[in-house]
Amino acid sequence: MTEWTEPGVDDPFGLHNLPLCATRDGWVGVRAGDLILNLGAAEEAGLLDAGGAFTRETTLNRFLATGRPTWTRVREQLTDLFTGLAEAPHRATVEAMLHPVDGTALALPFEVADYVDFYSSEEHAKNLSRLFRPDSPSLLPNWKSLPIGYHGRAGTVVVSGTDVPRPHGQRKAPDEERPSYGPSRRLDIEAELGFVVGAPSTGPIDVDDFRRHVYGAVLVNDWSARDIQAWEYQPLGPFLGKSFATSVSPWVVSLDALEPARSAAPTQDPPVLDYLREAERYSYDIRFEVFWNGTLVSRPPYAGIYWTPAQQLAHLTANGAWARTGDLYASGTISGATPEETGSFIERTWNGAHPVRLDDGSTRSFLLDGDTVTISAAARCSGGPADGAMVGFGEVRGTVVTRV
Repeated sequence: MTEWTEPGVDDPFGLHNLPLCATRDGWVGVRAGDLILNLGAAEEAGLLDAGGAFTRETTLNRFLATGRPTWTRVREQLTDLFTGLAEAPHRATVEAMLHPVDGTALALPFEVADYVDFYSSEEHAKNLSRLFRPDSPSLLPNWKSLPIGYHGRAGTVVVSGTDVPRPHGQRKAPDEERPSYGPSRRLDIEAELGFVVGAPSTGPIDVDDFRRHVYGAVLVNDWSARDIQAWEYQPLGPFLGKSFATSVSPWVVSLDALEPARSAAPTQDPPVLDYLREAERYSYDIRFEVFWNGTLVSRPPYAGIYWTPAQQLAHLTANGAWARTGDLYASGTISGATPEETGSFIERTWNGAHPVRLDDGSTRSFLLDGDTVTISAAARCSGGPADGAMVGFGEVRGTVVTRV
């Protein structure tokens, strides 16, 4: 039996957060401090009412599909359950359902229905333009008119900790006469924030209905083979250079937990079309950190993202496409104004021209086999009872390995 101690507000996984997860042992849970409550067991014991969405479930999909009224009710029930648990008569019952985070193997928290990756950071877009189109305008003509994105591959979305075999494909360097096939020589990462659709739709979603359909967010590393991407992406965009692996964090942080971390989103100029115009335009104050073999190399800021998740979802469905439970859509690379705020290594090293020095004395431009990338993030609350507290996302981690 695990003894319960209520986490303080200074704990990024305190009761102001309560992120959800799934385990490799086949049950779903919620994290409070350093413990995970088995939600299926709690529901079977009558401590929660999720309409059976947790009972004998191995992923969060059934709960995600229930919609916001159930999400809100369950969050309130969990807060009540944990608050004052040390003196509650059912303490022993709950403690028997608790598991330490350390030692609990976590799985992909939800079955991914579809995956879409956007291109919504203005600084990132301008950086890539300076690298590859130095004699052209810094942004393509459509960039400020609509959220640019590509449809990725749901089947290669993996949970944090999963090794990433180096992708193979066609690549052609500028000084090479012909393309060749082989392992990527310019393997990169992209630090992103991903949003998880819960309540499905049968058509377009209004830009102001974002919270009705999206349950919460995860960290995303959209691994990218830059040499494969550069040779294939014109004229139809990313394909094999992106589809080999996308890593996500195991904790799904609810929009309710992120509510105190709202921040003003950048002003959009020129004004957007009506279907993208928000009644209340906001982002989230989320600070990322990117570690390369344990060395902190970048701190990308999410708050400055140009296209908000509400606009991304509205545009994703604007043509009549349905949103499904388990759909994952990501922000695209998050980058700030300085090299130390960039969310990809092609920007951080300026396409290899300025390698970064790691703490062990070695230098890197792109990823080598055996390299480990860890991306972590937390949102800062402003106002309310959790003022100043951090809402933790944990981390998304992956190690590059040689493909057998």
